[in-house]
Amino acid sequence: MISLRELEFLASLARRKHFARAAEECGVSQPAFSMGIRKLEEKLDAPIVKRGNRFQGFTAEGDMLVRHARKIVDNVKILEQEFRSAKGEITGKLVLAAVPTAVIFAARAVKTLRTRHPGVTVSIQTATSLAIQQGLENGLFDAGITYDEGVSRDLLRVEDLYEETYTLLVPVHLAPRLTGEVTWTEAAHLPLTLLEPEMQNRRIIDKVFNELGLMPNVSVETSGFIAAIVLASEGMSATVVPGHLVEAFGQPEGTVALPLTEPVLEKKVTVVTPLRDPSLPTVDALRRALMVK
Repeated sequence: MISLRELEFLASLARRKHFARAAEECGVSQPAFSMGIRKLEEKLDAPIVKRGNRFQGFTAEGDMLVRHARKIVDNVKILEQEFRSAKGEITGKLVLAAVPTAVIFAARAVKTLRTRHPGVTVSIQTATSLAIQQGLENGLFDAGITYDEGVSRDLLRVEDLYEETYTLLVPVHLAPRLTGEVTWTEAAHLPLTLLEPEMQNRRIIDKVFNELGLMPNVSVETSGFIAAIVLASEGMSATVVPGHLVEAFGQPEGTVALPLTEPVLEKKVTVVTPLRDPSLPTVDALRRALMVK
């Protein structure tokens, strides 16, 4: 009979797509992990993993087994959390992924969640919108905070959170003005630090410049906003940040924060979770912390 531990190994390998990382996630050595997969193959008398120097995917039989393994492991996780929550105690681990622009919002939601349910352990991870969707589908993440655009609503539960607006954070000596607003056209002529091209926030910004027929002066690209804000405060370049980021941390010394206009851009940010029935109690608790109805 197939054991739950063997199914956990298989589900982990499907998530991590790497034997060493899957072994680490399962808390065993890589040789022990590989042996567990081989024993499962022997038990079923069928190859599950395509063999090679590194993980190359699953066989057709392996793909079928992974689909069932995910469901069973998920159901056991739900059972354990429901059993505890029936006694009025919500505990367990919640993995929450967020696009870089939503990390502050995610952290505040986690503060509310942990205040209400201190038994919940949370891992906040930053990821691209595509990685969040893929991670939710393969079980790497329990919930995600990401943009509304491009989310597979037939596979995921999608609920609105807020509208993201955009602000130019610019060194004083580069600022077109010290108060008021700034246009995207004016911003395009400044040295800019922006997120990397594969990030959804960058694609949104690039689309605005494109539609205006502008070629922005991008001098630095980064995977997060910290470097961009530091470069602005050091006087090297301007950056485009979500308005709520400036509201949360204030305006760094030596910079000016000017709302971007012409056009005024708003993008919907949502919380996305797997379509499970029932869902994980920790996920339901997060939704309540986010005030999703």
